[in-house]
Amino acid sequence: MASSKVLLHPVRLRIVQAFLGDRALTTTQLAAELDDVPAGSLYRHIALLADAGVLRVAAERRVRGSVERTYTLAQAAASIGPEELAAMTPEQHGQAFVAFAGGLIASFDRYLAAGTPDLVRDGVGYSVNAMWLTDAEFVEFTRDLAKLVEARRVNEPARGRRRRIVANVILPAPDEP
Repeated sequence: MASSKVLLHPVRLRIVQAFLGDRALTTTQLAAELDDVPAGSLYRHIALLADAGVLRVAAERRVRGSVERTYTLAQAAASIGPEELAAMTPEQHGQAFVAFAGGLIASFDRYLAAGTPDLVRDGVGYSVNAMWLTDAEFVEFTRDLAKLVEARRVNEPARGRRRRIVANVILPAPDEP
């Protein structure tokens, strides 16, 4: 499992996000998706993620005298463990959430810039909901949500399927006075 220092960087978060959905990408393919990231910077971030075990080399081939690597995401290593989360300060959690939210904003900006967005056609949505739940109901809700996501997360690419990014944030509302 990688540390927060490795994962919670805006460019590295975008790299990890690019691999979500069991994708295998070469550095060239990744550079095309993250075309605003300078090549040298991208290579450094990829190396750091590979050294941390977040990315793994799935294949190598010779291309004009150099080695082209195809990477995949080590899903288990691409998260911060409960012990490290518990040890983080409120300031570190704030920085982590800003990096997370910044990644979502950047993804949405890329979606808008990619052509003529049609949120209804493309199934794009964002909303905020509130639920009154006991602790037991909340645990049941998070289990149900995890089951629902996992049932679809294992889908493989196929004709008619489009890779979609699903993010969720769960926050307790402030205690009432």
